[in-house]
Amino acid sequence: MPLNEILAVIMFVTVCVALLGGFPVAFSLAGTALVFAVIGWSLDVFNFSMFGAMPSRIFGTAMTNDVLVAVPLFVFMGVMLERSKVAEELLDAMGMLFGSLRGGLGISVAVVGALLAASTGIVGATVVTMGLLSLPTMLKRGYSPSLSCGSICAAGTLGQIIPPSIVLVLLGDQISNAYIDAQRAIGNWSPEPISVGDLFAGALIPGMMLVLMYIGYQVLMAIVKPESSPAIPAEELQADGLMGRILHALVPPIVLIVSVLGSILAGVATPTEAAGVGAVGSLMLAGLRFNEGRGQAIIVGGIGLVIMLILANSFDLRMSRDEIPTTDMIAIVAAFGCVGLLLWGLGTSLKRVLETTMDGSRDPILYEVMRTTMEISAMVFVILIGAGVFSLVFRGLGGDDLVHEILANLPGGKWGAILVVMAVMFFLGFILDFIEITFVVVPIVAPVLLRMDIDPVWLGIMMAMNLQTSFLTPPFGFALFYLRGVAPESVTTGHIYRGVMPFVAIQLIGLMLLAMFPALATWLPHVIFN
Repeated sequence: MPLNEILAVIMFVTVCVALLGGFPVAFSLAGTALVFAVIGWSLDVFNFSMFGAMPSRIFGTAMTNDVLVAVPLFVFMGVMLERSKVAEELLDAMGMLFGSLRGGLGISVAVVGALLAASTGIVGATVVTMGLLSLPTMLKRGYSPSLSCGSICAAGTLGQIIPPSIVLVLLGDQISNAYIDAQRAIGNWSPEPISVGDLFAGALIPGMMLVLMYIGYQVLMAIVKPESSPAIPAEELQADGLMGRILHALVPPIVLIVSVLGSILAGVATPTEAAGVGAVGSLMLAGLRFNEGRGQAIIVGGIGLVIMLILANSFDLRMSRDEIPTTDMIAIVAAFGCVGLLLWGLGTSLKRVLETTMDGSRDPILYEVMRTTMEISAMVFVILIGAGVFSLVFRGLGGDDLVHEILANLPGGKWGAILVVMAVMFFLGFILDFIEITFVVVPIVAPVLLRMDIDPVWLGIMMAMNLQTSFLTPPFGFALFYLRGVAPESVTTGHIYRGVMPFVAIQLIGLMLLAMFPALATWLPHVIFN
């Protein structure tokens, strides 16, 4: 093996060791890369002039990339919904709806996990929230501690695969770049672009499939081991006004989900524009939750937002035209009216989130949400810059050629290469967050795989589901640590590990089904966007 490729391998191993040691991710990536760049330059196997392209590379990927603008907007949407207590109301309503059934609370956790995944997309917050709210209730009702813990961990990780997911936004951007590189490498200079919307559409069926498999397991356990998931006695369920409570809990988040995903899938908005709709919608939903007695302005504003989306999909609202048909002019005037209604509702919501404070905090809700959004977004973009430096040095040392040679010569052809890459990503998921894996590993392996005539949407969904499985697998799955931090003392680590194993098996079955039937991921994008 040439000296430059040896340095590339040692650099990758060094980064993993540094991250295991707890060093900050972005600085570990960039710092290690710079050290090995100096070593490679001193040994005359690395050309320092490659760093001349670094400023324009960072500007092009982090500053002018419209797709990544969706990241802070989706983060804002998720954090605002978390602060507005949507999860508490959903869990309470679903518990009342399914509680009379054996396994009903487990089914409720799976359903609420899917709804929270589609509205917040933040795995850690979902696991912690459901652990605090659902786990004590499930244990009190006589549920098996293992089944309770496994249900909550599995439902919490759905935020990685069900759109709009931050994982899919970042993966979509990297897969798109890798697909363009792969197509150019084989001589196609005008490839069909792959968008985040393609991944959102591709993830819907696999995500719903996992939810149904989780619910099926709850039903099976209720039949095989009824003592593990008893029903709530009918006299303890508050039947009065149950349907009203369910609608009150379900309708607002479902309207928000449909507005965000529907606008993307219908082609009305790009993922970034839809993220803006989600951020505005979550702000209005929070304002409504904090003072429901006087929510007319917010409800009217929300209706205005929905009508605007319908008008944008049904009419041409561009005003920079020489001639505008009468029907389009009427739609434009109506859209202006809806903008006024939206501003009215948005102003009311802003006033309320500025006047409401979190328990134990002196700062308004909006300040807390914006601070958290800034911290998460800054972390993502700093890691993106560090990963850019790492990828540059890795390629400068010939690491990408080494990876291509290894994967291309594996037995089994493209399936052997896919199996190895999935296994590596699975184990890296124990020590790295999805952000690091997306920015470091995917740019290295995806171009090689995509040259083997692999569908990019299918590959992206496989990677997302694989990472979700990794986050759920003992002993290092991140979701297990999140739940361990909020679980009562009566719940042991052994309970958590035993509880998630059946769900890990379900995940692996889902991965195998997706590998055997790629149309699960590719059919819907083809129908919608072609």
